[in-house]
Amino acid sequence: MRYILLVAGRGTRLHPLTLNHPKSLYKLDQRTSVLQRMVSLIRKFDSNSEIVVVTGFMSDVVKKDLENVTFVHNPFYSITNSIASLWFARDFLCDDNITIINGDIVMEADLVREILCKAVEKPVVLLDSSIKIDGDYNVQVSEGKVLVMSKDLDNYFGEYAGVTKLDKISALELKKEIELMVNSDMFDQWYENALVQMIFQRNFELFYEDISEYSWTEVDGVSDFLLAKKIHSTKFHE
Repeated sequence: MRYILLVAGRGTRLHPLTLNHPKSLYKLDQRTSVLQRMVSLIRKFDSNSEIVVVTGFMSDVVKKDLENVTFVHNPFYSITNSIASLWFARDFLCDDNITIINGDIVMEADLVREILCKAVEKPVVLLDSSIKIDGDYNVQVSEGKVLVMSKDLDNYFGEYAGVTKLDKISALELKKEIELMVNSDMFDQWYENALVQMIFQRNFELFYEDISEYSWTEVDGVSDFLLAKKIHSTKFHE
């Protein structure tokens, strides 16, 4: 499977901590960054993985943190959003099953092994149904399918966990939708909004997997850093 990690952003919600330091390179221990950990776990549990990393902010520093991955650069990271980053990696949205991961996600190893690296059977997003209040980007569902995802939902089933898994056909559909949106100057959107457009405009069937039984975090604040370190220190079950 091919994994696309999006790490182009400036991490402005963590300023001043991220003024001169990408948050994906935050150290979980003396040797391991957030990004290194995710790449290492993917390789551990999916030995045939292909990993693509989309850079932007402090790209040269990010590249020094990893080996044996394919880098794609979004030179307009400061004025665009994740849809533009994925647009620059659009040629990788074909010929394989795809898992797209926001680069500031830290998951317990069991979650990576049992869910993230599981074979793709249908297009799914990962969500946490235990988060009903103050979620960042949230998901409403019905009968096993996603109805809508947005930052502006008052009522929702759970918080989106920063991961989308696509089979070959749905990956190509997302590629086409991203191209349409970027060509229409919608380069300031989250790439997940393209999935929502596909649902509303073409009845695209997007499913979900609830990961509320696992530990994970999106690193957006100092408290998230502390949880990320705790998750990193927890051993997975053999």
